[in-house]
Amino acid sequence: MTRKKLTYLIFLLPIPVIVASLFVGPAGNSSFISFFRWFFMADETINSEMLTNILLQVRMPRILLVFITGGILAVSGAALQAIFRNPLVDPYVLGLSSGAAFGAALGLWLAVIPVQLSAFVFALAAVGLSYYMARKNKQISIVSLILAGIITNGIFTALLTIIQIMSDPFKLQSIVHWTMGNFHNANWDRLQMAILPMLAGLVILFVMRWKLNVIALGDEEAASAGLNPGRLKLWILTGATLAGSAAVAVSGIIGLYGLIVPHVVRMIFGVDNQRTLIINFLVGGTFLTLIDNISRTLAGFEIPIGVFTMLIGAPFFIWLLKKSNVGWEH
Repeated sequence: MTRKKLTYLIFLLPIPVIVASLFVGPAGNSSFISFFRWFFMADETINSEMLTNILLQVRMPRILLVFITGGILAVSGAALQAIFRNPLVDPYVLGLSSGAAFGAALGLWLAVIPVQLSAFVFALAAVGLSYYMARKNKQISIVSLILAGIITNGIFTALLTIIQIMSDPFKLQSIVHWTMGNFHNANWDRLQMAILPMLAGLVILFVMRWKLNVIALGDEEAASAGLNPGRLKLWILTGATLAGSAAVAVSGIIGLYGLIVPHVVRMIFGVDNQRTLIINFLVGGTFLTLIDNISRTLAGFEIPIGVFTMLIGAPFFIWLLKKSNVGWEH
């Protein structure tokens, strides 16, 4: 299949995946056959009220939230990889996810701080901390950035553990389930709460997408093109953090997803961010929707989606690490 045909397929695939996902789930009375009998055959034995409630009030907001979250994580990962010029960077590795997770858990625990605002502030703090620790002599090496991300993840994971210890059993259960990455509480209200910061961050990244190509060449090249590298990185970092923290606030920690998708897209479609940023969003959303379908149908109970992404992402991360030939000389 040519790259052009594959691009057309990626643009068309989300719609049938989203529609098909509406009929995936443990409720047997909400299958496509039941819908077909009710809608086309006017079968009065079908409980139409229950069917429409399951499809439109339970599954539809979840599917849309999963799709948008997957797209956001993929786009944020691609943007971070461009500004840090490092294919091993993603919101999870850089500490953004753990920082946003701590901020959101803090908001849930105190119940006086807006969850989205708290997630954004601490996600930005986590990325800033990783960047500060990794930067030396105005350069950032692969090893130092990975180590900085590990330390940042450790710090915010420890802080998150403190909140879990101090929380009452009811809040503790919700926080623990949420940190594993899942969408079992997805509804229209949560989608409405997350959509504005997600779209705001996404708009910033799409407006800046052609500049991502320049900044990926290095600060000197960006400056010679008449751009301000520091200001440009700040804008891109703000957009990626705003969108990524909003996604983490509603979905929990979905580890290494922002690493897998951008790299696969880059291998197939090249490094032109003007074209691949939208492809990242569509591929990321479609793939996470398919993973979510598996997570809620594989067993008799729902398996956290973060488990699947980590099991897929960890071997992929190891492969990238071996392929990059990372050593002390870097």
